This record gives sequence, structure tokens and C-alpha cells, in this order.
Amino acid sequence: MDNQAFIKAVKNIAKEKGISEDVIWNAMQLALITAYKKNFNAQTNVQVDINQETGKIKIVSLKTVVEEVNDNYLEINLEEAKKVNPESKIGDVLEEEVTPQDFGRVAASTAKQVVTQKVREAERESIMSEFNDKQEELVVGLVSREDASNYYIDLGRAHGILPKTETIPGENVVMGSSIKVYITKIENTSKGPRIMLSRTHYGFLKRLLELEVPELQEGIVVLYSIAREAGVRSKIAVYSENVNIDPIGACIGEKGERIQRIIEELNGEKIDVIKYDKDPIIFIKNALSPARDIKVYITNKREQLALVIAEGDNVSLAIGKKGQNIRLAARLTKYKIDLKTSEQAQLAGINFSDYEGCDDFE
Repeated sequence: MDNQAFIKAVKNIAKEKGISEDVIWNAMQLALITAYKKNFNAQTNVQVDINQETGKIKIVSLKTVVEEVNDNYLEINLEEAKKVNPESKIGDVLEEEVTPQDFGRVAASTAKQVVTQKVREAERESIMSEFNDKQEELVVGLVSREDASNYYIDLGRAHGILPKTETIPGENVVMGSSIKVYITKIENTSKGPRIMLSRTHYGFLKRLLELEVPELQEGIVVLYSIAREAGVRSKIAVYSENVNIDPIGACIGEKGERIQRIIEELNGEKIDVIKYDKDPIIFIKNALSPARDIKVYITNKREQLALVIAEGDNVSLAIGKKGQNIRLAARLTKYKIDLKTSEQAQLAGINFSDYEGCDDFE
């Protein structure tokens, strides 16, 4: 390879890998010093000069000018130094070209591995830099391959790992298709960034909501909390400081279009949009929807314990299928909820006057 072809190759590598040309030139310098010392003179103090315009490589020996030489590889006396540079004086560092005649051939074979390693390191750092700020973000990739446990998602300069356990139950992941995924974790490894993905994480739903509901991005509507059981049901709690804004309506959209697009992305997962309230009693009531006519008592505010009294059909509605509704409500409100009928409460000897809550219990 001639010098101009070499320069062109450096520029192409830098562009292709998305790294600085200086990184490659610096790697080359280190590699050529290693090559020279390995093949010619390990003890000599040298530097490598590479002309980035012409590609010409020059090896320069560095010796300190001294009165009395103790190390011939690192020092030179004043008399000998003046033969090279008449203006030399004690303490100067004398530079003298020592490029071997066949150095190009030896250097190319020796430096290749070192340069490749440096380029890989720089590429890894560049990719890490690109993806570092994307943790906990929604990205779109292509499903490129799979094995027994994972799907591998092409994200451009890197591949992410989507464990099959992190896909929505019942969904069909098609090879070559575009897919939205949530980045849960990014690790820097010797083989490059390890990007872990999910479609079941509650953060995936959060980012989808922000994508579909501009009021969330603008801060007009605030997302207080999310409780999710992927593929089955989720509850989200929202509110707005602006009394003229309907936070639930903003999330659902006209004719339910906004929430429907999210439900389709989540493979039919049901989404309950709940209004958050600073009063935990009202919030818990809202969270236990579709149950109605329930009474809520805060039995321990510090430990966030609540007692809920429900009757008739509202008991099963509050609990939900396999306990799902009350479980999601507890996670949404961050309260541990104990559900009883009035009869069960009386049999347990509960004195409602001891607790903060409804004052209309009979």
C-alpha cells in the first residue's frame, strides 16, 4: 500500500467507525514505536513522526546531550552531538533520524494488531458514548436474529438483547420487522456495549405514553405512577395542576385514539387511566376502579397501610381476576391494601373511629 492509499484508508476507517482520525494516528504512532523496539533496538528512546499529508513515516532517536555518557542508548556527549547539530548544548534533547531501510515492511506486520485493537477500543467508546444517554429511553430497531433465549435487535451501530422473557406475552416477534424497545441497562464490556432491552418494563409504557400524549412531554399533564402486568393490564395515575385540563381525557385522546394506539403496541393490554389525588383515601378509591361505593381508611400513614370496605359485587370488582385489580392498585398508590366486607370487619373487632378515613360507615 502506498502512502496516499494508506492516508485514504485511515480516513475511511475513521468515517466508517465514527471515530476521530487523531485516535488512529496516535494508535499508529504507539504501534510503530513498539514495532521498532521489538525488531531493531528495544533500549533506544525513540519517537515516531507521521506526516498526515504524505503518509511518510520517520523514526527519530532522542538522546540527551551530556558531558559524560552513562547510557549510550539515552545519552550523547556534546562533541558527538555537535556533529549532528552544531548548535547543540548540554541538556538539549538531540533528535536524529534512525528509520531502518526495511522498516515499512516490518512495521506494517507488527503494528496491524495494535492498530486494530486501538480502533476497536475507540469504536467501543464511540458506541458507548452514543448509547449512554439512551438508557431508560424508547428506541426503534430491527429484529435481526434469535436464539433459544433472546432476540437480537439491530439498533444501528450496535445490537441490543431482548430476552424472550421481556417480550409481551402472546405477541409475535417477526424476523426483520421494526420493533419498539425500552433500554433497561447498558454495560461496557470487552466486546462492546451490552444493551439490555425490554417490552414488559413499566418504563416502556411510560415512554409510549409520552410519545402519544404531548401534554405529558410539555408538563401540562403529570404521570404520577404506573403499575403494570405486561400483556394483561396496567394502571396509570395522572394529574394536572391546571384545573382546566382533563388529565384522563388527554391520555385517552379523542374517541380513545391515543390510548388505543398504545394498547395495540402492547398486544391488547388493558390500560386503566386513574386520576391521582394528594389525599390517599381518594387516590385509593380511584385506583380500585371499577369497584364503586367503597370506603377507605388509612390505618397507618407512616407504614402506608389502608383498610378498604366493600360490599356485594364491589368485592370481586375491587379484587379483580386472580387478585389483579387490588394488586395493581396497591402498587399504583404504594399502599398495602386490606380488603374486607363490613361483616368481616365487625367480626375482626375493627373500630373505625381509630382510623383516618370515611366518616359515614354504619
